[in-house]
This record gives sequence, C-alpha cells and structure tokens, in this order.
Amino acid sequence: MENINAIKDTRKLYRKVKKSQHIVEKQTGIRCIMNATKDIAICNAGLVNGLSEEVVFENFAKYGPLEKLIMLPGKSCAFVSFKMLESAMVAYNNINGKLNIAQDNKPLHLSYVEALPENLFNTPNYEEKPPGLFVVNDFITEDEEQLLLSLVTFNETENDSTSLKHRQVRHYGYEFRYDINNVDKNEPLLNKIPVECDFLWDRLKKCSDFKSFCPDQLTVNYYKPGQGIPPHVDTHSAFEDPLLSLSLGSSVVMDFRHDSGKHIPVFLPQRSLAIMSGESRYDWTHGITPRKMDITPSENGLTVVQRGTRTSFTFRKVLLGDCHCIYTNKCDSFIKKQKADEIKENLAIELEKTHVHNVYDTIADHFSDTRHKPWPNVLDFVQSLEIGSVLVDVGCGNGKYLGHNRNVFDLGCDSSASLINVCKTRGFQVFTCNCLNIPLRNNIADGIISIAVIHHLANSERRLQAIKELVRVLRINGKALIYVWAKDQNKNQEKSSYLKQDRKNRKSDSIISVDKTETIAINEDVSLPVHTNRTQFQHQDVLVPWKLKNGQKENDENENKLFLRFYHVFQEGELDELCKKLNNIEIIKSYYDQGNWCILLKKIGQ
Repeated sequence: MENINAIKDTRKLYRKVKKSQHIVEKQTGIRCIMNATKDIAICNAGLVNGLSEEVVFENFAKYGPLEKLIMLPGKSCAFVSFKMLESAMVAYNNINGKLNIAQDNKPLHLSYVEALPENLFNTPNYEEKPPGLFVVNDFITEDEEQLLLSLVTFNETENDSTSLKHRQVRHYGYEFRYDINNVDKNEPLLNKIPVECDFLWDRLKKCSDFKSFCPDQLTVNYYKPGQGIPPHVDTHSAFEDPLLSLSLGSSVVMDFRHDSGKHIPVFLPQRSLAIMSGESRYDWTHGITPRKMDITPSENGLTVVQRGTRTSFTFRKVLLGDCHCIYTNKCDSFIKKQKADEIKENLAIELEKTHVHNVYDTIADHFSDTRHKPWPNVLDFVQSLEIGSVLVDVGCGNGKYLGHNRNVFDLGCDSSASLINVCKTRGFQVFTCNCLNIPLRNNIADGIISIAVIHHLANSERRLQAIKELVRVLRINGKALIYVWAKDQNKNQEKSSYLKQDRKNRKSDSIISVDKTETIAINEDVSLPVHTNRTQFQHQDVLVPWKLKNGQKENDENENKLFLRFYHVFQEGELDELCKKLNNIEIIKSYYDQGNWCILLKKIGQ
C-alpha cells in the first residue's frame, strides 16, 4: 500500500511540475528538459510572488557553490546555476516538491533547463560598470575611516528631524531639500564641510582625472542593516559632475539601472570611493535595495556579504546656473526650458506660415541662387542607393540633391510653391506638400533625405511628427538621412562654414547685423530673439534674417527688405533623443557636419 501511495504522490508531483514547466517556457522561452544540468529553473515562484534573492541563495547554496542566481522582474519563476553538476542534482532531489519558501507557502517545483535567460530580460550583469563610474578600493585607511565617522553622530531612535523613511541624513555646506529635489543655492548652511575631509582632495588628484574637484556640499547618510535608498538620479541642475560617495562602516551593493532595461549591481567595499561621472551620473539611476545581505560574485562563485551599519559621505559641487548636459531625458534644466519655450500648436502653425512658408515663397529665386553645391555627405548617401531605388527628398528646396543618381527614381516635395516651380523648370519630379503630412503611401521609399527642414518646425511635437512621416514612407530596411542646424556652430573650437562666412560677408553690405537684444513679439505671450547672421547662436528658438539684394527678380517693393525665418536650432543629442521616441527605427550613425546635427536611421518595423 505504501508503494502505491508513493507512486501516486510521484505522479501527482510530476503533473504539477509539468504544468509549472509550461509556465516557464511561456514566460521566458527557456526549454525545460529531463536530463540533469547545472542550471535549474524554479518553475512556480519568483519576484512576483514574494521569492527573494536572499532566500533562494540560503536554501540552494547549502548544496554547493552557485555561479548565478537570476530573479526576473515581473515573472513567477527564477533560475539557479551551480558550479558543479553533482550539486545541482542533490539540490534538485532535496528541494523539488518538498521546500515551501514562496509567499503562497506552496512547495517549489524545479526543472533542469538547457540554458539560462541571461540576455532576454536584462538580467543583472556583475561583470561591467556603467560608463563613467569608477570605484577606488581602499581609498582611505582604517584610522582615517574612524576619524571621518567621529565627525557626525546619529540618533539611534530615528525620530529626529533628519530622519527619512529609509535612513537618517546630515547636510553640510548646502541642504539638499527632498521636497524640491534640489538645493537652495542662495541659502548656504553655516556648517561647512569639515576641514578633516580636506586630505581626500589631494588623494583624489593622484588616482583620478578629477584634479580640480573641490566640493562645497556634503550629505552624510546613515543606514542600518536592511535599510536602503530608492532608485534616483541626482538632480542635474543641483550639482556639477562628478559625484563622490565614500562607503564607511560597511560594504554594500548599489544598483544602477538604465532606461534600456540594463541592470548593473556594483559592489562598493568598505572604505571605497565611488566616482559617478558622465553617463553614470546623468543617465543611470542608482539606489540601494533594502535588505540585510548582498549577493556578490567571487572566485568560487556567488557569495553572501552581510550588511553592517553603513555611513556614506557623498561629496558634491553645487552647480551655479543650469545644466547643459546631453542626457536631456533626465535633465531638469532641459525639461524646464523645453516647457517654458514650447510653442503651442495653434501659434506654431501661424508662426510657420508667417515666418517659414510665406518667407520662402517670397525669397525663392534669391534663395535658389545661393544654393548650388550639394553637401558631400548628403551626396554620398544619394549616390549609395542601389539601382531601381526610390528616393524622396522631403523639403527639396530648389532640388539641388535631385538628379545626381541616374540609377534611382527620385522625387521631391516642398511646402513652397515658388521653390517647387524652380524644380519643375529644371525637369525634376516634384510636388507641393507639408512635411507633416506627405501624400505618399506607406513603405514606398528606399531612401529619404530631409536636409535643413525639421528645424523650421515650431515645437517638439511637430518635429517628432515630421520624423514619423519620413519613417512611415520608408520601406522596411529603408534609410533616412536628416540634417538640422546646430546651436553650437563652433564645436571643438572649429568654426562651421556658417561662421567662416562672417569675414567674407563683412567686406560687403550683405551681412545683416542685428542688436542681440532685439526681439519680435509673435503674440501677447511669446517673443522671439532676432539672430545676428554668421554669429554663434545664443538661443534655440530664433528668427534668422534674410535680406533680398537689389536686382533680384522679386517685386521692387521687396528689394532690400528684411525677412525673418523661424529656426529651432538643436542642442547636441537632441535630434537623437527625438528619433529614439520611435520604436521602429535603428540609429545607424549620428554626427556633426559643418554646423549641423545629422542622423542616419533605418526602418526596422511598422
């Protein structure tokens, strides 16, 4: 009878495990197998039903050293990899159907798997660090650690005014206000950074590239075992680059996460200095998961490091003014300026009509006379298209990029009827349209160019819509090349051709010099600055003058008249961030070309 009951129990467990295996395969695509391997799936428990990293390690590591432990966000399964096959087999036999450690108190169902889902779900990567992050081990001695710890004391009851939900804090130099996520730069504290910290800066010069860094703000965080700090990016406009974090009293794992889904746990040993600079400072969140132990890699596989009471000294330099980084998605200065400068839709339409469409219709002949020579990189793109390809030039102007590749069928479009007429006299296939609504079918173009067009659109939504239209018309694997004016016309101390023409123009009366403080009222709420031609841009949304010369074909009433064209000149990285909002494209190349930000992209999906 006992044998019969044992057989029934085994069959019952088999059916349950089989059902759980289907869930694993459905959620991850990883195939469960009967043959023993070093890799085991926990089929019916994961992060979503309360299983933790620590509990898995504690119960599996007793059977042998582990190589990997993978907890998948949003999944009801997990994976464990042993260093030795024998260990995996012992764990399987002792845990499968017998151990109740999940939140629902049901026994774990295990299965051997043929592979681990390392690259499918952006699982933690212990082998690398975020770009710009440096960890200097043993940055201070034990005696120096005790000296720094003696500078500040904390209330063990955690009920004073400096207590936060997850930790206690002290501020020196400037108070970081968590209600506004910034510092009050006009209200420095009487308590400055203790002079006992000064020895750190000479040492920093010897082991890093930050030779001149001298902080004026210090935040001291006090963590008991089990406490942490939520994922965050230090406010861009609050502090300069870099941020320094000194770990005292205990080691910890700090989790860095990127919008791409990438997760990198970084082990910060006791007395180490973490230097967060560049991308790691501006574009990755960092945080500490509340727990009492950390799992870290070692020579013998994964190991557990128990947390003690940790005090971190975070040194920063208060930023005077706004942030001008390229990581605009998380930059509060950029977002604030974007909201303040954003032009509403109805006004944008009117602004483009008056200061783009009407102007180009009026100056078309004169404009065309100044546009002859194609830019080499654009010409290379046009001539790279294969025989029989369809090329569309959106915003073709006078057609200077049409007709250069006799092996393709090319056509152009532009919002200016006058410029389209210029193209027609040259024998090009062209039509009039707005780049926001191109009257062409989906998926018909092998190549598209949009050269000096999108910067004439008056708000970010319209600029994004124009890019969406370009991509819509492209075939799958078709490519688009986009050029827009750059705000920085003197990148890497090399003047663009736009600035170089200044000296040439000053020899004649053709340069249009305008008082830099002059603005033109667009309506009651919005005024735009008038740019001085052939000079560095001071603003992103500007009116750029155009002056018709005597003897042009336009009506006499327009001779020597000043016309103002609207431009939104792009910051570095801004065009890339705009394109990244589309999930059906791949950016092949992004570059700077003579005062223009340029991007080459490929359509990879509908």
